[in-house]
Amino acid sequence: MVYNACGQKEVTTLHHDLPNYMECPAEPILKLISGKWKPQILYLASKGTLRFNSLLRQLPGSNKQSVSAALRELEDAQVLSKKVVQEKPLHIEYTITEKGQSMLSIFRLASSFA
Repeated sequence: MVYNACGQKEVTTLHHDLPNYMECPAEPILKLISGKWKPQILYLASKGTLRFNSLLRQLPGSNKQSVSAALRELEDAQVLSKKVVQEKPLHIEYTITEKGQSMLSIFRLASSFA
């Protein structure tokens, strides 16, 4: 038996072998924060502005590709904002948005179960 992220059994359609998930209100947030490095990036962003190379140093075992992908997904979800700073040397800063700040309470609540 296969279960979705909300612990509900997956139901498959009769005509296809593709999963037809039961709706779960937690599914969107779980998809947003799942994936390598996203929870750690959100935590670090909650402490202040992030620069890419500094972020890589704070995530031992990470690589540029996986961190770039996670940052892009969090930016697309409007959880982080990206700002190109036109100073020499040119650099990019990431800050947590209001939406991202509101998600931190979810992390605090989840950590109380750990």
